[in-house]
Amino acid sequence: MEGETPHVIVTPMNQDAMLTGRPQGFAEPVPAPAPLRSNEPFRSPLSLTVSALSAVVLVAALGAILWFSATLPKLERLEEPDRALELMVSRTMEAQDGLRQSPKWQQWLTGWTAGSQEAERAQAIQWYQELVQATGVPLSRLRLAILQGESGHEQDALAAALAWRALDEPMPLYAQLIEEAYGGASLEKTREIELQAVLAEVLPAGWFYNHLAARLAQRASDHEILASVQRQISARGEQLQGWARLLILFELVCLIIGSVMLLGVVRLKGQRVDILRLHLPGVPPPWPGGIGTAVLLRGGALGAVLTLAFLSFAPAEHVSLRALAIPLANLPLVALAYVHLLKPAGLNFWDGFGLQIERAQLGRLVGIVLAVVAAGLWGEWVMGRVAEGLNLTNHWTEWFDPDLVWASGSALSISLLEYVVFAPIFEEIAFRGLLYAVLRRRLSFMPAALLSASIFALAHGYGWIGFISVLWSGLLWAWIYEKTGSLIPGMIAHALNNLLVCLTVMALLR
Repeated sequence: MEGETPHVIVTPMNQDAMLTGRPQGFAEPVPAPAPLRSNEPFRSPLSLTVSALSAVVLVAALGAILWFSATLPKLERLEEPDRALELMVSRTMEAQDGLRQSPKWQQWLTGWTAGSQEAERAQAIQWYQELVQATGVPLSRLRLAILQGESGHEQDALAAALAWRALDEPMPLYAQLIEEAYGGASLEKTREIELQAVLAEVLPAGWFYNHLAARLAQRASDHEILASVQRQISARGEQLQGWARLLILFELVCLIIGSVMLLGVVRLKGQRVDILRLHLPGVPPPWPGGIGTAVLLRGGALGAVLTLAFLSFAPAEHVSLRALAIPLANLPLVALAYVHLLKPAGLNFWDGFGLQIERAQLGRLVGIVLAVVAAGLWGEWVMGRVAEGLNLTNHWTEWFDPDLVWASGSALSISLLEYVVFAPIFEEIAFRGLLYAVLRRRLSFMPAALLSASIFALAHGYGWIGFISVLWSGLLWAWIYEKTGSLIPGMIAHALNNLLVCLTVMALLR
């Protein structure tokens, strides 16, 4: 088609110049089939109308995601926001307690990667203030005051307690707990024992209970209770830091090895043009952009309709059916791509997306994946430091997943299957293998990668920080598809990214 990026065909006369230093075991490139120049069914008036209607459906679906993301109150996205926030803040603060007892290297590395503890506490206070304003749950008010008192804002906690005295029960009782714990006067031991009994009735075990109990014991110089509570705080903190230590070490290994791989790629870039090439033809793909656009619109629209129908009619109690949601939504797009793009170009499904890697290339594949993972981690670190400097935060509801935290073993397995297997496979086929590849028929790398990654990020419905994070990942996975000609590195890097997020949530909250 006129204006499309030509597909380079490697011939015996030019392949040596292009592939200088090709590693042993790399398959000889097969001349790519010429792009199809016509497909009459896609050019008929009826076909153009179908494509236009499909575009309307897709735009409406994406608009609905953005509208709900912008207008639906974030706390309404969870059935029990007070329970969820209590768990998240309690575990985060327990992890901070444990970090103070951890080795110096872990304290430094955690601070370098995750930011300051003071910023985390300030963030938790803001979230609790939002929750109290939205729900007014008495226990949430008490927890906010404890959090303020333990974060050096005792006067804010005492001012809130003073206002509670004029409210209905249990707020006056909560006021007594806060005033005795964070006020300036000493506490008689008999009074402290009474308050400890009250506290045990109103607050479940956890960070909020332990720290308020410790404050009361300190006021009364009750060393026995104080020592018992401090042992609980220490044990819980060490347990959480044990899991965190394993995740930190895993990410550190990936970061170090992947960074070495990245430096190697940069150093050899000028010497070997296709140092990362794993498969041909790669991108731009050997099919016309117009037909590819029609396939994307129709397959995407059918997927959106099937997803809506599935969510509307699938029985909520049959959790196992959820495993079918992602494959079912992507089946029309994959089928249309095979029939109208891959097969006419003389490609099967595996060759069309580079899903078959020779055994001799496996070592290089591992290095490429680690390099991409390292680039993703470095990008996340930069974004975290910039966001902290600008006082920007992700809302906690964006990464709190009830299925990862509270679901049964079977439901948890299905969630992990969705996040770590199905999402990387089908999202990479849709957004990199088809959307990015079709855009590359007419655009150079950066515009095509930015546009496809932006649509990919918008479809997740996150806030600004989440959007930029997903955008960065989409750019990396488009780049690695461009360089390797295979979706496999992006799929594996995508799966590792999702797995690390799931493991972090589970280690902290489950």
